[in-house]
Amino acid sequence: MLLEARGVSMAFGSFKAVDDATIAVREGEILGLIGPNGAGKSTFFNCLTGDLTPTLGSVHFRGQDVTGLPPEARAALGIARSFQVPLTFEGMSVLDNVMIGAFLRTASTAEARDRARRVIERVGLGPFADVSASSLGTPGRKRLEIARALATEPRVLLLDEAMAGLTPTEVRQAIDLVRSIHASGITLVIVEHIMEVIITLAERVVVFHQGREIANGSPAVVTRESQVIEAYLGKRAAKAAHGATP
Repeated sequence: MLLEARGVSMAFGSFKAVDDATIAVREGEILGLIGPNGAGKSTFFNCLTGDLTPTLGSVHFRGQDVTGLPPEARAALGIARSFQVPLTFEGMSVLDNVMIGAFLRTASTAEARDRARRVIERVGLGPFADVSASSLGTPGRKRLEIARALATEPRVLLLDEAMAGLTPTEVRQAIDLVRSIHASGITLVIVEHIMEVIITLAERVVVFHQGREIANGSPAVVTRESQVIEAYLGKRAAKAAHGATP
């Protein structure tokens, strides 16, 4: 397996945000993580990327235990991510933002600049390479963050609600971008609220509810499971969906 969480739990005081999650991501797949607000998705995501150290359990990448490694060390191994709210260097140009990612793989400014320009073109930001990151709207900022992550040459890219706040047209464009990233050989883990995105992109879906995994399988199968319907819509909807009297 490329990326594994083994019995991961994350507690904040007496509150357990993630409870004994064991998930394996196969190289080359697109895995979707879904669940209602407060289900523990982002907390679990942060345990995978090193932004949080789990209270219990371990995280492994290509067979190596990376549980105690910080995000920058995991990035060097090949784990990259985006954030739910894009984190860009506002006073820097789009090109300079992406060069920061490229410097993970090279100490040469010229080479970093060349790599950054190629990635910027790849994500559709070529015309904006020399403008300030602060001038970009939401779609541009999200693409910029993805570009910076791609510049690190990851083996796996974790996208945290990369399509939140986009219009339907922008979502379709973002889906095309994600498909092209996957086609280049990068494994993807996607946290997303937009079901269209998950159904369209993910080969396998893991559903979280109250910190625990409640379903794992293809989008078509998972979205029909009563536990999943109940988590999103309540018990009455789950019973109705399965032909029971509410």
